[in-house]
Amino acid sequence: MEKFISHTGAAAPMDRSNVDTDSIIPKQFLKRVERTGYGPFLFFDWRYTPDGGENPEFVLNKPGYREATILVAGPNFGSGSSREHAPWALQQFGFQAVISSTFADIFYNNCFENGLLPVQLPEEVVRQILDRIRPGYELTVDLEKQLVYDREGFEAYFEIDPFRKHCLLNGLDSIGLTMQHENDIAAFEERAGLEPVAS
Repeated sequence: MEKFISHTGAAAPMDRSNVDTDSIIPKQFLKRVERTGYGPFLFFDWRYTPDGGENPEFVLNKPGYREATILVAGPNFGSGSSREHAPWALQQFGFQAVISSTFADIFYNNCFENGLLPVQLPEEVVRQILDRIRPGYELTVDLEKQLVYDREGFEAYFEIDPFRKHCLLNGLDSIGLTMQHENDIAAFEERAGLEPVAS
């Protein structure tokens, strides 16, 4: 997993409440066995018309938002079924952080496990950001300082669990955390007469 320390990029607004995981990555794309290649299917039912063309009204199809790397969303983002594919699709489209006032718990946890930073801010602060966004508008999300800010004087502090922050700053998922104890594991295996586990 890549480290997340600070990121500056174009922001895209998704001013909708209760965006669920089936909207983020529809169920017909969950049959894929690969863990990659989900970016083209992100928000599929909104991005494309029934005949397969781009929906010109959808925000991520508009000039100035196509290359966005920070998504600013309404409350209760990521609700619905447990779907690790949702953060995969967001990341593989190009997003590195999602800002909302509230996230569904499972989606929130899955983001951290996959290196996508979910930033939770008060609803009125998210509204301030949404009101500022226009094509080409950039935000910085600084995990070390726990700040979201722009070049125009806006700044907001966000809370984050210290352990989750440590993991993101150091690029550690569950496997990476376990492998930090590789020497202790090898010593235990030797004492117990076990065959070493290949790393």
